[in-house]
Amino acid sequence: MHLSLNTVTVKERWGLAECIEGCARHGIPGISPWRDVLQAMGVEKAAKHIRDAGLVVTGLCRGGMFPAADAAGRAAALEDNRRAIAEAHAIGARCLVMVCGGLPPGSKDLPAAREQVREGLHAIMPDARAAGVTIALEPLHPMTCADRSVLSTLGQALDLCDELGAGSGVALDVYHVWWDPDLARQVARAGSRIAAFHVCDWKVPTTDTVFDRGLPGEGVIDIPAIRRMVVQAGYAGDFAEVEILSKRWWAHDPDEVLAEIKARHRTVV
Repeated sequence: MHLSLNTVTVKERWGLAECIEGCARHGIPGISPWRDVLQAMGVEKAAKHIRDAGLVVTGLCRGGMFPAADAAGRAAALEDNRRAIAEAHAIGARCLVMVCGGLPPGSKDLPAAREQVREGLHAIMPDARAAGVTIALEPLHPMTCADRSVLSTLGQALDLCDELGAGSGVALDVYHVWWDPDLARQVARAGSRIAAFHVCDWKVPTTDTVFDRGLPGEGVIDIPAIRRMVVQAGYAGDFAEVEILSKRWWAHDPDEVLAEIKARHRTVV
């Protein structure tokens, strides 16, 4: 697999322009922007710079965040997701990654939040199909269920894909799925619906459940085994996207981080 840089990996030091230039400088052929840096640079300007650099856009992070406490909040989420679809189309992203959202403030009704996610996804799928943008559902580790995603397992994500049909798929991030005892069966079930493959590592001990990810090889995830699963299942993509949310790595010089990522991609991924 080729290497792709998720821009959150160097978010504290570089904007999108620097990430594009850094990928070109280090010979990293793929990039996956987050929407904040994309919007800060300007979508049209970013699309041109990415094309000029010859980079493949392996994904756009993120859509989702559907659950809300009232109808106005749910409607605002749908509009934001439609903007995200338009942005993904404009930069030629292979998929729009969905972090579906947690419980609305003050709520303990988990089934209702999951139903809001389901309804939101159904509402935006016609827009995604019209734009030719694949909606990639990313299951997140159960520790994030309350605040970031009520979609916790690959099996749940694939059940939704079964409903949503054409234009839907999954983003498989090893950080969020490595623990799942049903992972091998669900990856095989996913097959060609795997739209993105994200790599990083789970450190022991983990000092922060969000911002202490390790580079591949720093933790306990058997990344090569999961990579073999996704390839054997029929993953049509040829990129492994490195996505590191880490206060420790954010403090490093981004050029050093990219050089280390390249080395670990060769030896670990």
